[in-house]
Amino acid sequence: MAEPAPRPALTPSVFYRDPKAALDWLEKAFGFERSMVITDQDGNLAHSEMRVGDGLIYVGSEWTDSVASPASVGGKNTQSIHVHLHHGIDEHCARARAAGAAILQGPSDQFYGDRTYRASDPEGHVWVFGQTVRQVSREEAEQASGLKIEGWM
Repeated sequence: MAEPAPRPALTPSVFYRDPKAALDWLEKAFGFERSMVITDQDGNLAHSEMRVGDGLIYVGSEWTDSVASPASVGGKNTQSIHVHLHHGIDEHCARARAAGAAILQGPSDQFYGDRTYRASDPEGHVWVFGQTVRQVSREEAEQASGLKIEGWM
């Protein structure tokens, strides 16, 4: 029996009105890979997992009144999901745009050394993609931003 892929210490979940369509879209737009899909006897999605690099995300349905897609609550988000890429952020953004992602902020360099972009999926979840493009010290980041930074690695 093959060893299962290691599980990260933290795994976010996103909920969709149409989770099966979301799985297809997340593959096409962001390059995520399905690692587990569980359906019930009626063919409804019961649970799914997708991998991106060494990360994992659960994709599910609106299974109770307290679990909703942004599409069901007027587009409101209470969080966004950050995905760190090791290379190709501009190409990744172009792929997402071609798949129909709303690009909320195009790729731009940040004071802390990453290049990032923000996108919204068809149901309104906000995704932030980042790639480290240069190493920056805490002091350099503070000087560039005018902010006081604690806990810099």
